Formats: sequence, C-alpha cells, structure tokens
Amino acid sequence: MTNRRKRIVLAYSGGLDTTVAVRWLKGRGYDVIAYLADVGQESDFTKIRQRAKKAGACEVIIDDLKRVFVDDFIFPALKAGAAYENKYLLATALSRPLIAMGLVNAAKKSGAQYVAHGCTGKGNDQVRFELSVKMLAPHLSVIAPVREWELVSRDQEIRYAKTHRLPIDVTKKSPYSLDKNLWGVSIEAGALEDPWHEVPRDAYQLTRDSHKAPSKAAVMEIYFKKGIPKRLNGNGLDGVKLIEKLNSVASKYGIGRADLVENRLVGIKSREIYEAPAATVLYSAHEALENLVLDRETFHFKNGIAAKYGELVYYGLWYTPLKKALDKFIDETQKRVTGYVKVKLERGALSVIGRRSDYSLYNKELATYGDDDIFDQSLAKGFIDLWGMPYTAIGKKGK
Repeated sequence: MTNRRKRIVLAYSGGLDTTVAVRWLKGRGYDVIAYLADVGQESDFTKIRQRAKKAGACEVIIDDLKRVFVDDFIFPALKAGAAYENKYLLATALSRPLIAMGLVNAAKKSGAQYVAHGCTGKGNDQVRFELSVKMLAPHLSVIAPVREWELVSRDQEIRYAKTHRLPIDVTKKSPYSLDKNLWGVSIEAGALEDPWHEVPRDAYQLTRDSHKAPSKAAVMEIYFKKGIPKRLNGNGLDGVKLIEKLNSVASKYGIGRADLVENRLVGIKSREIYEAPAATVLYSAHEALENLVLDRETFHFKNGIAAKYGELVYYGLWYTPLKKALDKFIDETQKRVTGYVKVKLERGALSVIGRRSDYSLYNKELATYGDDDIFDQSLAKGFIDLWGMPYTAIGKKGK
C-alpha cells in the first residue's frame, strides 16, 4: 500500500525563513506548494520561483493580487480613515487577510489539507494569517515552522540552509527586517530596537531625505468619487496606477515617514518605522474632502469608527461580522464624498491647499467677516444661554 504524502500550501516570500521552511516541511513528509502573492512588493519573481523549486517545492504559485489588494482592502481602509495608534496606515496588516485568502483558495484547488506561514511567535502576522484561515476555511490546519523547529537563531537557519544546499543569499547583511507592498513599507530590527536611537538614513527604503528633495514644490489635484480616488491631475487612473504614481512623486519629497513605538497585539511594545508616501497623501486629501461635505456629527462620530476599524485590521479581524457592519456604515458616509482636493508637496511637508465639491456644506456668506456676511449675530446670546444652562446651574451651586 502506497503512503500518500500530505499536501501543504506555504505562504512563500523567497527569504531565509520560508526557504528553509520548504525543506523542513518536505523532510516531515509534506508535498510543499509555495504560494507567493504579488501585492506590489516588486520582487524578482523568476528568481523566487527558481529558489522555491530548488528548495524542494513541488509547485510554485505566483498570484497577482495587486488590483484586489487596492479595490477590496486598501480603498475600504482609506474610506474608513483607518490607522493604528494614529500613525500606522496598515500596509502590512491589510495585505495579510488577502494573502490568507489566497492560501485558502490555493489549498482548495490543490486538495491540500494544510497551510503554513513563516511568522514568528512574537509578531502580529501569525495572528492575522491564522485568524483569517480559521474564518475562511476552519477545516484547514495551520502549521508555523518557525514556532516549532529546532532552529533558534538566524545563524542556525543559515547553517541549515548551507547544509541542505538551499539557494539563499547570505552575503547581504542588512540589519533590518522589511515588509514591502504597494501601500507602504514596514521596517524594524537593528538599531531601531533602541527607541532613543535616531533612525539611520539607510533604514528608509522608499522616501528621499527631505533635504535632498526637489526645491520646487509639486501641486497635485486628486478627484474622489464616493470616497475613492479616481483621477490624478485630471487623468483617470485605476487604483494600482494611481497609487504607483503618487508613491513615485511623494517619495521624492520625503513624504510619508512615521516612527512609532506601537503596542503589538501579543502584548509587547515594538519600535516600527513606516513609509507610506501615496497613503499619506490620499489620507490627508480624503479627510480634507470629508471636512467639506460631512456634517459635524457624522464627521466626529466617524473619527471614532476609524480608530476601531484600524484596530480590527491590526488585530487580524478583517473577516469578522463587526468589520463587515462597519463597512456598511462607512459606505453610507461616503455617498457625498465626491470632489476635488489640491495638495502641495514640499521638502518633507504635505499641505492641502484647496478643496471643492458639489456636495460642499461650506457657506461663505455665513463664514465671512466681510460685507457679504448674512450671519445673524443677535441669535448668539440666546444660543449661549441655552447651551450653558446646565453649567450655569453647576456654577451657582459652587465648585
């Protein structure tokens, strides 16, 4: 009787951890399908495919998910105004539920019973991958080799790779751990682990130092329709091209850097450096348009929803009922978020310098202090008396 080998789909990046994981899993009786999601990381996919095959993968899948990433993950987060702890625009966190969905789909097509990832037990990504798989395909078992194997350090992984003649690049010794996609870059480790230490210039991957930015400012006009950017400087672009163009321009001006000591989901604090040029421009422009077209109560309430939405993304809860319900609320708020925003990019500085919309709630005749003023100032006293009535009563009772 033949022994039927187990099939497993591994989220494969081409780096040391996942290349070692291919051989490690194969040595434990698995037929390994290396799954690589293209979310705009600009990797050499031909080289990565060859590396996975040499490491022992029986099949390599390269899945172009850039358009899905933008339309179904990035733009919903943009409409929500979602950010984690007010700074992190969630580039890596947004990609994980999408990659998990790709893993699940690949497992279904190949008949695999298992999926795997290369995350450590210390990070957030293990949670994002595994919770997504649990919600999308609870019948699949998840294996995390880095949490299980006997290789306790990077040096031991390198020795394992050399012993098994795995095709890894160990000559480039960057001290940083990087994750890049179309929406931004996450950078950690090395000198960054000391929160008192200034970020070394070589840590940044996308953005130019501001003092090296062009001396002439760049002015860009962005058109939004129902909260989604559709045109840049009058040119209609799909989401991927629009983000690529904004990344190219904004990075030259040093736009989109963030230095954050954040609270990881697993309970530790971590110093993270983020670069998100296009995301920073679009978030600022989108918020400026909302300021113009949303009423005060909706705008203020939505700010709280944005913070919660950001937490859900960061915590790996993309496919939960609460996130789906919040999407319905956010879509309702975006029905009038249509119009134009003009931004200026200067050395390390981003400014919104104009906004207009057919749905604008701004009334110059009420706001002006000039001769066109129609605001009846005589109404103010009665408004203040009514607004302050409970506080007046408190005042009369004494402190």
